[in-house]
Amino acid sequence: MNQITELVCGAYAAFAKGDVPSVLAVLAPDVRWTEAEGGPYGGTFIGPNAVVENVFMKLGGEWDRFTVTPAEFIANEDTVVALGEYSGTYKATGKSFRAPFAHVWKFRNDKATSFQQHTDTVVHLRPMR
Repeated sequence: MNQITELVCGAYAAFAKGDVPSVLAVLAPDVRWTEAEGGPYGGTFIGPNAVVENVFMKLGGEWDRFTVTPAEFIANEDTVVALGEYSGTYKATGKSFRAPFAHVWKFRNDKATSFQQHTDTVVHLRPMR
């Protein structure tokens, strides 16, 4: 496993424990974090604080047991692709979902400069209705 794959694995492990500061430590100050268009938090957010406000705080506030479970990592120099599954229960409706994801992480100097989410946004939105 190469060094950036280890960083990505560590970020997922930290997220699973609720250790947001350790996740943020992997991100560059100008990271471009893109959630899938059409999804509940779709858009591009610049910088760790924007990721916290527009993604992590919403996930923590709106979902019970929201999990991001990577199953496979594919790495090539400065890029890591994580394949896995989301799951969780939307608090307002009590409805649950499971959806596959692909995350594309790009790195420079051991910091993530971009994150691109690919997922089935229709499945992700169903519990919210």
